[in-house]
Amino acid sequence: MNVRFGRHALAALMTALMLSSPAFAEDHKAEATKHAIAAAESGKKGDLKAFQEHATAAKTHAEAAEKEKANPHVEAGIKNLNESLEHAKMGHSEMAGESADAAATHLKAAEKSF
Repeated sequence: MNVRFGRHALAALMTALMLSSPAFAEDHKAEATKHAIAAAESGKKGDLKAFQEHATAAKTHAEAAEKEKANPHVEAGIKNLNESLEHAKMGHSEMAGESADAAATHLKAAEKSF
């Protein structure tokens, strides 16, 4: 019984260590960029539902990236995403898309900066 528990505990420990290593960590900057691009495309097409989903996901990932390591481009991207979400609330899909596009530009720059 103890041997079985020991094997399971060892397996759980190894899994936790692997998932916490940088190689397995989620790349929040890349995910934020991907969702910001998708939000911009959705906004320009007038699809506010898809825009909202992607812009919210982009903001979540950008905020996580900012917590990992502060970067002025990520900060500017978050600001643009907030603006884009405000435009979407007013039903201004094209302006929301333009703000999301600006966010994507900043987030791409952040990916290259470190």
